Amino acid sequence: MMEYAKVILPKVSFSQELFEKELLKCIGWTNDNGKELEELRDWCYDQFGTIYPDILDDAFSDIAA
Repeated sequence: MMEYAKVILPKVSFSQELFEKELLKCIGWTNDNGKELEELRDWCYDQFGTIYPDILDDAFSDIAA
């Protein structure tokens, strides 16, 4: 799943709506794996934290740091 996220999220980062939609899909696919979800969160903040901080905060709001 992480490999998919690392490919698709940069490709759709030009559009706030597409980015949010794809991010939520990626998060949904990791519900059974807390470690993978934390890895996704950390990677997303590293890559997109300055571009879409509000989207990331909302998407990952239920995940403990």
